[in-house]
Amino acid sequence: MSHINRTKMTFKKAPLALAVSSALLMNAQLYAQEAAAETQATDETVERITVTATRRNQTVNEIPYNISVVSGEELENRQIIDSIDVMRATPGITVVDRGYRNSGVINNIVIRGMNVDSAGNGDFALNAVPTVSTYVNDTPLFANFILKDIDAVEILRGPQGTLYGSGSLAGTVRYRLNRPDFYAGYAKVSASLSQSEGSDGFNQNYDVLVNQPLSSTVAARAFFGRIDNAGIVDYPNVYELNAQGAPVAEGGDIANGDPVFRSVEDADTVNINYGRVSVLWEPSQDFSALLSHHFQDDDIGGRRQVTTGTHWVDGTEQPYGEYENGAVHREPSERNVQTTALELEWDLGFATLSSSSSDYDHDGTSTSDNTGFYAQNNWFAWYYGGSPRPLAIANRFYEESGFSQELRLVSNGSQTFDWIVGAFYLDQETAAGQDSLMPGFVDWAQASGFDDTLESWGGTLTNQDFRYRDNGSVTDKSVYGEVTWNISPEFRTTLGMRYFQNEVSNNTSIELPIYPGASLVTSDFDDDGTLFKLNMSYDLSNDMMWYATISEGYRRGGTSAVPITGGFAENPAYLRYDADSVVNYETGLKGSVNRHNYSVTVFRMDWDDPQLNIATPNWGFYAAVNGEAARSQGLEAEFGGFLTDSVRYSLGYSWVDAELTKDLVVPSGNAASPSSYVYAEAGEQLPSMAEHTFTGSLSHTMDVAGGMYLSSNANLYYQSDSRNALGDNPKFDMDLPSFWIANASTTLNADDWKVTLFVKNIFNEEGVTGVLSEAYMGTDPAENFYGNSSKQYISQPRTIGLQFTYEFGW
Repeated sequence: MSHINRTKMTFKKAPLALAVSSALLMNAQLYAQEAAAETQATDETVERITVTATRRNQTVNEIPYNISVVSGEELENRQIIDSIDVMRATPGITVVDRGYRNSGVINNIVIRGMNVDSAGNGDFALNAVPTVSTYVNDTPLFANFILKDIDAVEILRGPQGTLYGSGSLAGTVRYRLNRPDFYAGYAKVSASLSQSEGSDGFNQNYDVLVNQPLSSTVAARAFFGRIDNAGIVDYPNVYELNAQGAPVAEGGDIANGDPVFRSVEDADTVNINYGRVSVLWEPSQDFSALLSHHFQDDDIGGRRQVTTGTHWVDGTEQPYGEYENGAVHREPSERNVQTTALELEWDLGFATLSSSSSDYDHDGTSTSDNTGFYAQNNWFAWYYGGSPRPLAIANRFYEESGFSQELRLVSNGSQTFDWIVGAFYLDQETAAGQDSLMPGFVDWAQASGFDDTLESWGGTLTNQDFRYRDNGSVTDKSVYGEVTWNISPEFRTTLGMRYFQNEVSNNTSIELPIYPGASLVTSDFDDDGTLFKLNMSYDLSNDMMWYATISEGYRRGGTSAVPITGGFAENPAYLRYDADSVVNYETGLKGSVNRHNYSVTVFRMDWDDPQLNIATPNWGFYAAVNGEAARSQGLEAEFGGFLTDSVRYSLGYSWVDAELTKDLVVPSGNAASPSSYVYAEAGEQLPSMAEHTFTGSLSHTMDVAGGMYLSSNANLYYQSDSRNALGDNPKFDMDLPSFWIANASTTLNADDWKVTLFVKNIFNEEGVTGVLSEAYMGTDPAENFYGNSSKQYISQPRTIGLQFTYEFGW
């Protein structure tokens, strides 16, 4: 059964510490690494977490490669509700923190430096699929759900194509959700109130959980919540708009009047509704069926991203203040995601048969201010007449739906040969689009006489200057499996294999209505192949294991469907990009010494044909191309245990050296005159990965009056400098400074309630993980653009809050 189990083990420690310490560990991988303590006799016990990432019940110390697990208890104790904080509790992983706006568009997780894309991406769906695969239970889906009522988050580093239906290049993150249980009916309600630095309002979060056995064989569980966060970032210079959404002209002078500005305080409001309903049927010990439905709706008021440059709104150059964004138009986003899954498990005696059938829909919309981008490219003057109130917005959407079916057969018991076989099928439909608009352009052109000039240029009078529609489909079929030969009680070797077939097609329409000339491009991509994995492990003692793995990873290729004819033609080489692949080598030691645990891994990943998401050099269409080679190597280490009976610690460190090993050359020109240029040179550091990351935590428990106890914890995350993008283009190439984020909380626990005081980002670090520069989107008074669309992606500012939770049963 694929979920977390808890088995008893013993420790010689105080009763109170035993009762709560397992809920306070800052790195839950170390939860499962207490094997050495089993020999210490005592009347007290603590829980020992067992995970099934390998499709069998094993502790983390028994799994012969590098895996981390963060338990649901840990998430709750640290007030973690999104993937950003989870990943920052795990060495060897970095994230691009874009906030909640468009949080479901791009997978923001980077494992072992396997990334070549710019950290500034974020507003639109990319062509190439992520290097990290994500699962919600057994559904392959990146949805960035709110992390509530979670059993655990399992993080597997390196390719996992011989264990999971959906292949992966750099690693797999699996979000395991709590199942209904049969023990009792109970409910839990929780409410929190907090305030973030820079905000004049409060954050209010509410949720309720109900678990109810319906009979001896059927149980149901329902969870619902709402997040209602006040904004942090002010938009001090957005245009005043009329009823048609066009900029108001000063003095009513449509032809020559300057824009009228207004300020929007705390614009990046967050309103999220989420929930899950599941029903579990277990008619016998040998069979179970779990039906679940999971949903989330986001309504975000603007960016939690700040402008650090200057503006010319009052006629002189002035700097922006703290927590200000210089966009001249509001930038909201919305999204909806829901998934329904049926998971079946049947113990056949010699093996367990599992089936997972999943259906999901995920869609979203957003509005972006692109005025600075147009201004920096001088488009307003060159193509659109130089309006005194330039405004360019992009209304974008994405849609994704899919059905997946996965079957697995896993051998039971301890045998000379253990094995896993599986089959996977995915049928996925995608759509993405963009309408680029210049509200008020028609009115201004008619008032100023530019309409005649536009007509003489062959243009058409309209407010829309770009229309993009892309429809795609993906069919993924694969069979996979592993065989483990238990050569002796101490020595094991595993051989894994995966065979896959992919079919990808795209149908894309691109139009520039102001200067007509539509392009319709259809392209297809088919691929198949075989991947292998070899693993060996040896127990050097009862408390120490050595392991080594060689595994292959793969990411499917696809099509970019850019125009290759007409006035906006690009090089035909952009039509198709090939699959990329990696060979992962790793070896490590893991084990325990008394009450202290450790895991140390060294790795090297050789990456062939890395896929780069890019804007085409001529007209900036969305595309992907292949580089030639990159490499990542490094070390990951985790330690933890007890300093005293009531004080527990964990430490994690990673060193990652990720770089291009050959020049990355991309196409340019067009079909009539094709060319290429060096986009990035060999030896360049890969973006969005810090060379050094460090995590640390301390937790403490103590008795207080009336049978209550106090549990406190503090944790720290540090990452060294990282890079914004590949290449030497100053618009994108910049170093992002190191930062560290500290959090703390303390909880007063009673029998059926608890109160938590928490502080996130105690020292209010900016924690910049991505930049769109002034040179790319900044102010330009020569183009009559006085605002500033550049931005930095910052971490959540200091947030102080109080949470109350009440539990009751019947």
